[in-house]
Amino acid sequence: MTTSHLSGTIIRPISGNYSTHQTPKPPRNSISFIKQSRTRNLADNRINRSRIRLSLVGEAPPESSKVEVERLVDFLYEDLPHLFDDQGIDQTAYDEQVKFRDPITKHDSISGYLFNIAMLKLVFSPNFQLHWVRQTGPYEITSRWTMEMTFSLLPWKPLLVFTGTSVMGIKPENGKFCSHVDYWDSIKNNEYFSSEAVMDLIKQLRIYKTPDLETPKYQILKRTATYEVRKYSPFIIVETQSDKLAGSTGFNDVAGYIFGKNSREEKIAMTTPVFTQAFDPEMSKMSIQIVLPSEKDINSLPEPNKENVSLRSVQGGLAAVLKFSGKPTEDIVCEKEKMLRSSILSDGLKPKDGYLLARYNDPGRTKSFMMRNEVLIWLEEFSLD
Repeated sequence: MTTSHLSGTIIRPISGNYSTHQTPKPPRNSISFIKQSRTRNLADNRINRSRIRLSLVGEAPPESSKVEVERLVDFLYEDLPHLFDDQGIDQTAYDEQVKFRDPITKHDSISGYLFNIAMLKLVFSPNFQLHWVRQTGPYEITSRWTMEMTFSLLPWKPLLVFTGTSVMGIKPENGKFCSHVDYWDSIKNNEYFSSEAVMDLIKQLRIYKTPDLETPKYQILKRTATYEVRKYSPFIIVETQSDKLAGSTGFNDVAGYIFGKNSREEKIAMTTPVFTQAFDPEMSKMSIQIVLPSEKDINSLPEPNKENVSLRSVQGGLAAVLKFSGKPTEDIVCEKEKMLRSSILSDGLKPKDGYLLARYNDPGRTKSFMMRNEVLIWLEEFSLD
């Protein structure tokens, strides 16, 4: 399968200020009961996380201790991107008895910590993307990341995606990291070996058949229990009008363009997925689209032979994406769109009008339970803070 994700962009904060307790900002344009529910959930999560951190870090450090936390923030910006490459992390920055824990793994020494990294490299081929690092307490640093792991031991090589934060405690006596606790965005119960964490991992092992073709490039910023937030790079499409979201009207016209029915009779490589876009909630206007290879420039592409076929640049941007398998009938797609939009609103995000159905497979050659389908809704904005 062709990898189409972007490497992560690391954003350094301008200020070194920190806040131990932050009040969550209420989502815009959401009804009041959603605001209250989200605030309660965030408060519960903060209490949960505080309890886990205290159990690992221990008692408060002496006031006389002097640790250059700002220097350690800079160090992590440089060191963490090497977590899974040949260089590796600088283990001298960690206390011998560093306590590591995520929702399915725990170790109580630097040797166990390094063993865990080595096992992930061996079994999963992880791709780690660091988004930011900042001080969040007198002796505490938090980082935000995305990790994608291909489980190569299974024949279909599923891609597992985890996003979240790592809270790292600093031992004041030696200025080294004495604890490292990971929190996943996709679960509420981040206690060690919670059933929710195990199920979250297992459900990502399901079979999805993704063709070995180029796809639009994107970076996964956050993965929740329901959807992913992706940042798409710009891409070019060839499109024509369609009459149904899950139909195939117009596909032969856009496919004909890449198969040589254009002004230069030029054949263009096939990509995936095929998009169908509804531009408004009433689905009064729809189009079916094929994405063109990323090396193409819209100014140098041949003109379509048919008047109803056109080329268009899509600016990319932020999107919430819900993945599902099976045959994407009109009713199922509409149900998935409602589920996704409801989740977006409950999380305080602002979706744009309309949505897209992405179909990755040839329905005549792929068993329905292996099909990869996605519903995509563009977002007005998104922040990883």
